[in-house]
Amino acid sequence: MATTAQDVRTIALSLPDSGEKLAWGMPTFRVGGKIFASLADDDTVIGVKCPKEERAALIAAEPEKFFLRAGHDEHYAWIRVRLVAVADTTELGAILADSWRQVAPRRLAAAHPEVGGAH
Repeated sequence: MATTAQDVRTIALSLPDSGEKLAWGMPTFRVGGKIFASLADDDTVIGVKCPKEERAALIAAEPEKFFLRAGHDEHYAWIRVRLVAVADTTELGAILADSWRQVAPRRLAAAHPEVGGAH
């Protein structure tokens, strides 16, 4: 079953100290004032933090799921995720938690080791 924009919102807002704020006309999810996920205006794609050196491998392994937005993402440590290709809310939760961990203040991330993996 494909994941939805509502799944993104529910999971993102369940992460410690996370909030939602509109930016560029799109919902963004933030922690410590920094964006860790954004929802595209058509609710089919999310953008999440991803180290530049990891993006090519993710895209090569699952091009139906991961991609870069041409003319924009090359310059930033972000990757796009097609929600229809995300297997379930467990996988979506892992993607969002990893992105959250990359931008969360160190003290907050350290206080919540249950959220995502180490980055």
